[in-house]
Amino acid sequence: MKGSTNLFRHQASAGAMLDLIRSGQARSRAEIARVSGLSPTTVAQRVQLLIDAGYVREAGMGVSHAGRRPRALEVDPTAGVVCAVDLGSQHATFGLVDLSGRLIATRSERIDIAEGVEPILTWMVGIADGLVAEHAEPGQRLRGYGIGVPGPVDSRTGRMVSPSRMPGWNGVDVGAAVSDLTGLPAVIDNDANLMALGEHRLDRHVADLVFVKVGSSIGCGVIASGSLHRGHHGMAGDVSHVTVPDAPPVLCSCGRTGCLDSVAGGRAIVVALRDAEVQVENVDDVLALARDAHPLATRMLREAGTRVGRVLATIMNFFNPQRLVLGGTLGEAEAFVAGVRSAIYLECLPMITDELDIVVSQAKEHAGIFGAGAVVLDRVLDLQDLEPAHDRAPHRRCAPPKNANGPTPEGGAVVSAVSSEARPEGLEPPTF
Repeated sequence: MKGSTNLFRHQASAGAMLDLIRSGQARSRAEIARVSGLSPTTVAQRVQLLIDAGYVREAGMGVSHAGRRPRALEVDPTAGVVCAVDLGSQHATFGLVDLSGRLIATRSERIDIAEGVEPILTWMVGIADGLVAEHAEPGQRLRGYGIGVPGPVDSRTGRMVSPSRMPGWNGVDVGAAVSDLTGLPAVIDNDANLMALGEHRLDRHVADLVFVKVGSSIGCGVIASGSLHRGHHGMAGDVSHVTVPDAPPVLCSCGRTGCLDSVAGGRAIVVALRDAEVQVENVDDVLALARDAHPLATRMLREAGTRVGRVLATIMNFFNPQRLVLGGTLGEAEAFVAGVRSAIYLECLPMITDELDIVVSQAKEHAGIFGAGAVVLDRVLDLQDLEPAHDRAPHRRCAPPKNANGPTPEGGAVVSAVSSEARPEGLEPPTF
């Protein structure tokens, strides 16, 4: 504890105090002083800077543990918004998040990631403009982007590394490209990593967690001791190209055969059903058949789950997490989940599975934007010298590509071309 206090003293910035307030670790000046070990005078000065800059406001009276009730502090949501993006090979989900961490609105769109870097990113920025124009409060400006991508990202350079499902994106620094377009900070990470982080933010008490995304393809993110584990290059958790024992020699996009992605991902199931002369176009069609108890679709989902479970069993034995979360479009399919469970319980040590929770994602399709929102808020609010929240120049507005669906309103914001929905009912957003 003494070491952490000394570290905090060394970083006794207004930004560090803002992080205590927004994370819920401290709700008043007195609590900040207690948690940080700083003097009440220093805390009062830093908090006043945050209030004057427009990042924090007083929110009535707090709870008193002794003596007078303190004035409660909270992040001022009007200080701005960030845009969280879960960018897939065939879809994109957007979330608008205020600086208090509240999910304001979401939108989803079908895309083709193979259209190229510049058209997709320009279109993405246009969608963000539309979200801000439609849902942000007057004076709330866009402060940054958090973006999840379906491919490896080198955590040292921020560049994409041989993304097999994103032709033309290899070596691209997506964060820098978006910053060049907008003049705003942009944070990029692998989509499964951000899903794991988003799920963790819903329940911070789970310190060790593995999140597996199974849709058209397969990805995995790891939370270790409460933090996202990226590994040396940012490639930790990439299970999609693990060779599955006794798997058929199906050619994978990486050039090898028998990879988990090629024998158990959604695309693999679609191809196998087509080869069996079953009429399916995509993973949604497979799930619809399974709901109607189609015997072959159900069996293939179960087999895919078993293959994924066998790979995960090794990870469970090695990592010993408290929770395994299944997400993605296949993560809720009963036959698939049953296959995963049976393989893990069969191949893991009893002590590993004794207290292991195998659950379906709480965040469901919003796990990625919860995680993307968390990382961009961490970036935007992790400031040593906070500038006034309401005196920023608005970011440059970029028009969508010519082939974007629907008309382009004046200013480049795409509003009518996208579906819009408010924050889903029954889902409590995480504390970012």
